[in-house]
Amino acid sequence: MNGNGDTRGKQGFSTIILAAGKGKRMKSDLAKVLHPLCGLPMLTYPVVAAQAAGSEKIVVVIGHQAGQIREEFQDQGLIFAEQREQLGTGHAVLQAAEAFRDHDGTIVILCGDVPLIRPETIRSLYDWHRKEGATVTVLTTIPEDPAGYGRVVTAEGGRVVKIVEEKDAAPEEKKIREINTGIYCVESRFLFPAVAGLGNRNAQKEYYMTDIVEIACNNGLRASSSLAPDPLEVMGINTPEELERAGRRMAARNPR
Repeated sequence: MNGNGDTRGKQGFSTIILAAGKGKRMKSDLAKVLHPLCGLPMLTYPVVAAQAAGSEKIVVVIGHQAGQIREEFQDQGLIFAEQREQLGTGHAVLQAAEAFRDHDGTIVILCGDVPLIRPETIRSLYDWHRKEGATVTVLTTIPEDPAGYGRVVTAEGGRVVKIVEEKDAAPEEKKIREINTGIYCVESRFLFPAVAGLGNRNAQKEYYMTDIVEIACNNGLRASSSLAPDPLEVMGINTPEELERAGRRMAARNPR
């Protein structure tokens, strides 16, 4: 590892998939990632996409209905880590630290409720991260309406300075249209110490994964962004209506 937090000696990456949420807005007792999409649990799709993109190891962070998720995915070569309290995305990532105790390389962080993500997009994020020599790379997109999403604040040269959640954003920051998808590519040597040191001084009192961007910048490390041109591909599923919309897109993508 050289002085900028870079571990680019090795090719390849591993993956953490965040899948601990209950999904209250789904209006169902079923864990969000177990909701069926085109006949398969939603979590299937990011797992398959990570595998197809070349991920060497996949750790799934589970919480709500952990036993059911383990059972459903027991034969897929996954490693499970459990988040017993829902304290935010940063805290969820920290639960995977033990599985990566001796790991020195790049980790892609995906969301279990973003089923339309393509292997090509994951690979492109990883390739861009390497090309940039970044410690943290955020997958971003520009939706028609950015309201409700974390905004990506950049400096000259496209360097990402911070990601600010809408609840914590100043009026000027709310005018930014580029948003955080919640998908990242991060060097493991930086990732786990960074999430271990996160604070929760924000409107939600949660440990935000987004804060690692600012931590990287404050330590003189490069944070970059990779733009996903199709906002729907990186859409998180939070409601039955969004699940239905994703199903239509998936069916159109894979006509029988």
